[in-house]
Amino acid sequence: MFQQPFLITTHMKKVLFLIIAVFSIATVFAQSKAPLEFKEVKHTFGKIKQNVPATYTFKFKNVSATPVIIENATAECGCTTPVYPKSVIAKGATNEIKVTYNAANMGSFTKKVTVKIAKIAEPIILTIDGEVVDAAAAAKAKNGK
Repeated sequence: MFQQPFLITTHMKKVLFLIIAVFSIATVFAQSKAPLEFKEVKHTFGKIKQNVPATYTFKFKNVSATPVIIENATAECGCTTPVYPKSVIAKGATNEIKVTYNAANMGSFTKKVTVKIAKIAEPIILTIDGEVVDAAAAAKAKNGK
């Protein structure tokens, strides 16, 4: 007589747990879509002159239904400097992140900037690459010779 109500309660707990688990997973997947839509997330400079910093501007739009805050944008090394908006980015607004590479070292490079958005688990990765050459080689590459 006491077994049946206990079994129903246990069954109800399992069903409730399952419902909560499904909603939790759905919430995680719903938040995984990036609220910022970048026109591009990778830029290739090509050949650039040594010791002449190269800057590229990554443009984006807030495609979410709410305002967004970029918590930080960090480069993987000191040779790359990102500049990002510190204020709230309104729903539907456009903005930009400028990434500058100092071009001090000769040779090929690939650098990543990690953009962390408040309340979003997955960061957005921006990438720049190219090749640092001496001034004469850069001028030759620019003129197509």
